[in-house]
Amino acid sequence: MTSPGPSRADAKRGPLALVGSGEYLTQMLEIDRGLLAGRAPRMVQLATAAVPDGAAVVDKWHRLGREHAAGLGVEAVVLDVRTREDAENPAVAAQVPGAGLIYLSGGNPGYLADTLRGSSLWAAILATWHDGAALAGCSAGAMVMASWVPSLRHPREGGTEGLAVLPHLRAIPHFDAFAARMPDFLTRFLIPRDPAVTVLGIDEDTALVGGPTEWSVQGRSSVWRLTGEGREEMPAGTTLTTPISVASS
Repeated sequence: MTSPGPSRADAKRGPLALVGSGEYLTQMLEIDRGLLAGRAPRMVQLATAAVPDGAAVVDKWHRLGREHAAGLGVEAVVLDVRTREDAENPAVAAQVPGAGLIYLSGGNPGYLADTLRGSSLWAAILATWHDGAALAGCSAGAMVMASWVPSLRHPREGGTEGLAVLPHLRAIPHFDAFAARMPDFLTRFLIPRDPAVTVLGIDEDTALVGGPTEWSVQGRSSVWRLTGEGREEMPAGTTLTTPISVASS
């Protein structure tokens, strides 16, 4: 059984983008222009997921984000959020409202989810998305949109609670690279026991745009629907539906 259609409040929410890889690179410019179309020329960026990789890596993502925003002709608002304390700082959260696009870049999904979950910053992000801003996550940023973020090394046992923007979905980024190293029978361990959750592998330089139930595949490659029986390819240009069941809503 599926849930009722979107409410009037839901209709104001901006689009979502789940990106397999390639944030802030040239190949993502057109996708991000689409997300910003008709919205404020202001891009809020968080490289929090890169914190476990070290300060130099975070600084690199901040630089790439500023350059990408310049290429889009919009203002870059880089939020230097490295700790839970940063995520609870009212001055940081106050910079989110008024964004046209909020972007969570890649790195460690567990660290990103644990830093943002229930924080003042995450509340500001959700409120701004509900007010019409686009919300995008690349790699780790895409994974945390689910209710549960699995460990790709230990998918049955490892993982952490996600941010639950899309409780009916689970995104596996870098899927073409990931699947090349892992045979089909092993990818089945990424399928949750809950049949209400759809698992989607998103190839590199590829994005799933729309949401929360109606999506289009954009970019250079494909999105894959994963089930216990195998995988279904949905190349760029495909539209797909991911229904929300009562159990997962």
